[in-house]
Amino acid sequence: MKFLDIELPLPSNGQNSSHKLFFLALALILFTSVPFLWNWGLPLPFPKIDISSLIISREPANKCDVFTGKWVPHPQGPYYTTETCHLIIDEYNCIKFGRADGEFMKWRWKPDGCELPYFDAVQFLELVRGKSMTFVGDSVGRNQMHSLLCLLAKVAAPEDISHKYSSDTRHFQHWLYADYNFSLTTLWSPYLVTSKEADPKGYSADSLMSLYLDEADKGWAGEIESCNYVIISVGQWFFRPMYYYEKGQLVGCFRCPEKNISKLGEYYGYRMAFRTAFRTLLDLKSYKGVTFLRTFSAAHFEGDWNKGGDCVRTMPYTSQDQKLEEFNRKFYSAQVEELQAAEEEARRRGLTFGLLNTTDLMWLRPDGHPSHFGKSQRNVTTNDCVHWCLPGPIDSWNEFLLYLMKG
Repeated sequence: MKFLDIELPLPSNGQNSSHKLFFLALALILFTSVPFLWNWGLPLPFPKIDISSLIISREPANKCDVFTGKWVPHPQGPYYTTETCHLIIDEYNCIKFGRADGEFMKWRWKPDGCELPYFDAVQFLELVRGKSMTFVGDSVGRNQMHSLLCLLAKVAAPEDISHKYSSDTRHFQHWLYADYNFSLTTLWSPYLVTSKEADPKGYSADSLMSLYLDEADKGWAGEIESCNYVIISVGQWFFRPMYYYEKGQLVGCFRCPEKNISKLGEYYGYRMAFRTAFRTLLDLKSYKGVTFLRTFSAAHFEGDWNKGGDCVRTMPYTSQDQKLEEFNRKFYSAQVEELQAAEEEARRRGLTFGLLNTTDLMWLRPDGHPSHFGKSQRNVTTNDCVHWCLPGPIDSWNEFLLYLMKG
């Protein structure tokens, strides 16, 4: 790349040393200006975020990052099958609905320089005996909870007590492992903050919503003060058109039709939603739980999601093949930066905020989605390149979760 094309006048042999000093100083000024010119006219590489303070690990800090590594063949296959786990819902049950290739279930994450322990269901249940765990967020968070149900299935069968807490037993699920006095819950909150329908044409998959960015959604905020483990994650819902409110006032929007409203972009809403969520946890006087952020899970649509886009690959990428796209990286950075800011105060209060740093490693698994091999409760015709087949690569999230819980 050619940055500057400037020809400097050169002194003749008879000129004195003061001329040489002049040209040397001028050259130094030009070279030190290059970074400024770069920033002004050309994009910089995306900065790497230091997440070392957010990694809860039993290993010395400089020994191993379990989230850096590669997917390696694992011919033994998954922990469970559709026959050994009867809790797989149709939405993720790719084998039931005709997916014939099974290779996507025969890969395992291998960190660089260390080993990620296998998931031990007995160890997990002993660790959570007498405790509670809640997944807060959207349906991908619920996807992880269903993975956990299946990983525990060979040791203990839970009782579904959702009807005791909510009439909406799809979005608000409660499971009880009576022998361990352990409760497992998922609380539906795809924006983390208060949201309302705002489209005059009515609600649809891409209709306008109003987000109140400084108001935590009471659907989860009023339920987790006594919880021992909270896993927070949201993502794809922030691509839809939205109005943003703060202190009850409209401050901007994303993809709204009005020309007289400030366009703030999806990253603004996403960042502020996490800021409010973490602030809410810090403000709960009785909250003593461990909080994990499970990072942004990028979709793998090849083509537009609502125009026949699909995810038909049957093998993982390597990190050399494919890098995370910049717009996905910005979502990741926004939430991690907010977690870092909250973690400093959490530490002062004696709370633990940790990171399930799964974004990059899951970007390498375009083969793990249901595509059309799943059946949603909603009658839709779009392919699913957002959620993950069970069993499948999402099971690794709970290997990471147990690893960090033991930290």
